[in-house]
Amino acid sequence: MRTFEVQNTKDTRSGFGEGLLEAGKKNPNVVALCADLTGSLKMNAFQDAFPERFFQVGIAEANMMGMAAGLTIGGKIPFTGTFANFSTGRVYDQIRQSIAYSHKNVKICASHAGLTLGEDGATHQILEDVGMMKMLPNMVVINPCDFNQTKAATIAIAEYEGPVYLRFGRPKVPNFTSATEPFVIGKAQMLNEGTDVTIIASGHLVWKAIEAGHALAEKGISAEIINIHTIKPLDEEAIVRSAKKTGAVVVAEEHQLLGGLGGSVAACLSQHAPTPIEFVAVQDSFGESGTPDQLMEKYGLSTKNIVEKAEIAVGRKVMA
Repeated sequence: MRTFEVQNTKDTRSGFGEGLLEAGKKNPNVVALCADLTGSLKMNAFQDAFPERFFQVGIAEANMMGMAAGLTIGGKIPFTGTFANFSTGRVYDQIRQSIAYSHKNVKICASHAGLTLGEDGATHQILEDVGMMKMLPNMVVINPCDFNQTKAATIAIAEYEGPVYLRFGRPKVPNFTSATEPFVIGKAQMLNEGTDVTIIASGHLVWKAIEAGHALAEKGISAEIINIHTIKPLDEEAIVRSAKKTGAVVVAEEHQLLGGLGGSVAACLSQHAPTPIEFVAVQDSFGESGTPDQLMEKYGLSTKNIVEKAEIAVGRKVMA
């Protein structure tokens, strides 16, 4: 099992902030809009560097999406910023009609996604956003795993023509990917070659998948670990190739089981390579207030849960 060097622990929202500033320096058409959460989304540096290209819209998320769509008509590349719950659930109609349907070049950037939002509780812990956004035609959905990858993804989507949903988080997590590795939209990242089970993960669950891989190695199980940072378009070729090699799959994500990455992987495999598959995800439940670690443990999104599901998947393969 490959060992990864943790450079530091950083929040992925800070990766977005640095990436946005870099994208702004590269392209004068990059503009940013925020719904009264500039500090929370780490957009301050962009605001300070380019005050004439930053728009504070206040608590008016629906208006922000309409403004962003309009800005694209003049050739601008707008990045909208607010919490994931407000970036999707509160403004779904505006995104569907004015951005996705109209194929506008808007980058919807969503922080504080999932249970790791923590103490703010269920009203803010959206666990349905990936499903909502991946169902929209024309929409790209990205969920990077650490600071470096979030920064790289932010820079990459500025160069992509079309609507994008970029999902990231609040807590500090291990920063282990290379700062120089380019981000390729739609291309899975192979983190460890294995032979017994494939663990497919996104976002904060990627590091837990790596931890699970080490625990499984101690049990004599070789885990192949794939980071699916782009949920749509899905790298089906990488998933099918790995599933055919290992014969068992686990999908781990900080999202509802229904409608998330797991559903996309299951649909892919059912068509191209039927394989025993297990899921680590929230089981049709809202969250609650608590620390990120407490919530990830309670709702079954821990390293231990990935190990258990991997053992079940391997056992199903043997029985088959």
